[in-house]
Amino acid sequence: MQELKLKSVSLSLKDMLGEEYISSVCAAADAIGVGKGVELEKLASRKVDFFPEQFAAHLDGLVEKLGEKVCQSFTHSCPGAGTAAFTAALHATSAPIASLGFLRIGEDGRLYFIGKSEHYQASLGHGFPGYELLHLASEIGISNITHNNTRGHITRTLERELVRIANGIACGDEAAVDAAVASKEPHVLNRVINLETGSLACEAAFKMMLARFYKLQPHFEAPVRSGCTPVFLVMGDYRNGREANYHGTTIFTQMLRGMWSEMYAGMEAAGLIKAVGVPINDFEGFKAAVEKYDNGKTRIAGFIHELILMNYGAIKLHKDYLQKCYELCHSRNIPCFVDEIQSCMWSPELFLFKEYGLKPDFVSVGKGFPGGMYPASRILTTAEMDNLNLFGALVTNGQEEIASLANLVTIRFAEANADYTKAIGTQWQASLAEIAERHSAFVSGVEGQGLLSALVFKETEKAVAFCKKMSQDYCIDVSAQTYKADCPPAALMKPPLITSVKALDIVKRAIDKALSELEG
Repeated sequence: MQELKLKSVSLSLKDMLGEEYISSVCAAADAIGVGKGVELEKLASRKVDFFPEQFAAHLDGLVEKLGEKVCQSFTHSCPGAGTAAFTAALHATSAPIASLGFLRIGEDGRLYFIGKSEHYQASLGHGFPGYELLHLASEIGISNITHNNTRGHITRTLERELVRIANGIACGDEAAVDAAVASKEPHVLNRVINLETGSLACEAAFKMMLARFYKLQPHFEAPVRSGCTPVFLVMGDYRNGREANYHGTTIFTQMLRGMWSEMYAGMEAAGLIKAVGVPINDFEGFKAAVEKYDNGKTRIAGFIHELILMNYGAIKLHKDYLQKCYELCHSRNIPCFVDEIQSCMWSPELFLFKEYGLKPDFVSVGKGFPGGMYPASRILTTAEMDNLNLFGALVTNGQEEIASLANLVTIRFAEANADYTKAIGTQWQASLAEIAERHSAFVSGVEGQGLLSALVFKETEKAVAFCKKMSQDYCIDVSAQTYKADCPPAALMKPPLITSVKALDIVKRAIDKALSELEG
């Protein structure tokens, strides 16, 4: 792979949050005895190098030991008290006892590569030096704990940053952000609800779409779609079911993918709600569903989709397909919700929907934005869809200040390295394509985009065997989904954005070896 280099960023808390705010914090902290104002101001002025060259070089030196036992095993691991399902799924030997960058040491003492970014959240890996600003913020007295009606300056700053990014506004153009926030035009993302998890972010969007059909509270006026059955369009699977979509673990969003089937059947029979799976990358099928259900006593409540179906073989939805779907939805006032829990931050645009040229009404923001440091997800929406009161949308303590700072740090670094994200993603997908061609006997191709990519196998058994070999023999996190209807047998990967070319070359060689061993 061609050599590439990440850019570092060097900023202080004053640079990030503004001198006036920092001065106020330090004075207030002095007043209550946290520390002397002058000393606190020095901490707030300290520049932090987000990604020093020596840190990157150290990781590249460590990765050469990938798969080796680098320290003594932890032999008295606590068995825990998990449920049967969680206990059966546990792989304690690879549970972390130490982590750094794109690497971790498991309880077995071996060095692992976090090939899925610790299940899609550690966008900047472990121990990212830029997050030193979070510790400095605590030291000068910034409180993480707030509430819905006391969300602080940092969280409100983040809200505006998300609006800026979603609308393609240049960093520092506050006038343009002001105009976007004030806009009443359709499809302008200018409202943010701060939530703890991706599931709750998706649930909030679902509730706002549902509020066009049912009153949230008895004293509310009748909604615009009152008396109609809300129909939600989601991505269908290859068995004409609905298992290809995944939008969280709340009951309603689980119903969208076919769970709680008995309860759902009763609600559907009563005309309360309906979910319809639309065929993947098939606009005529999508159009037929809209024409069938956006009439009479049923109306389309919303079109809900991901861009890369990381829970269904990493299938990538085509740009022309989605653009046609959105055009049809906009013409009929059907809200569109793009779920970016998986894809946000792994695009050089930070939101993948921007690469598609889409204008959604809802966008979910996942734990990749705060780098997995906090459970801090968000839902972005428009003035038109801003239809819930505080108690309809709130989540207690969804407004943590230092969690919001983690988002801002990640944003600054990711924007500075947009070219790297694009280039490393392009090279990685090309490398996987070469591997697929060399092992075409049982690898059929590559799905996904950039670092969100997967090797697709011809047989499920081979995909499972490959993932097991990669995880156990080579200490590289790779997984296959085998529990969904006709899901393509794909081996899923999602390396952190800070992954070096050297690290990916080592992973590439391990993939080649594992496939050769399976062939043998």
